[in-house]
Amino acid sequence: MSFYDDIGGAPVFAALVREFYRGVADDPPLRELYPEEDLGPAEDRLRMFLEQYFGGPHTYSEQRGHPRLRMRHTPYAVTPLQRDRWLRHMLAAVATLELSREHEATLVDYLVRAAYMLVNADDRSEDPA
Repeated sequence: MSFYDDIGGAPVFAALVREFYRGVADDPPLRELYPEEDLGPAEDRLRMFLEQYFGGPHTYSEQRGHPRLRMRHTPYAVTPLQRDRWLRHMLAAVATLELSREHEATLVDYLVRAAYMLVNADDRSEDPA
């Protein structure tokens, strides 16, 4: 079984991403990274990406090609502040899943590494929160 299956599959990843984007919607500095008015398409993309990464369906690649995570984010100035805000919402969303300690640690480890890898710009302003 894959990690995807171990933690509950599609419903768990859908809940994670839905909760994450609730936080993003109310976070103006982070919302700058999402140019679309409707966060629904971004939610779908992130859900499909995470499902595929953790051993679920390959829907992301079938619809969008190779993930190329860093390349897909280069058009956006991802600052350390935005990384930290992204992680704040994502880790809060992970906490709502009530995963085992081991599964939560695995998920968090990947999310933190990915968030740090995507930083490609300096902070433009201080954290308003």
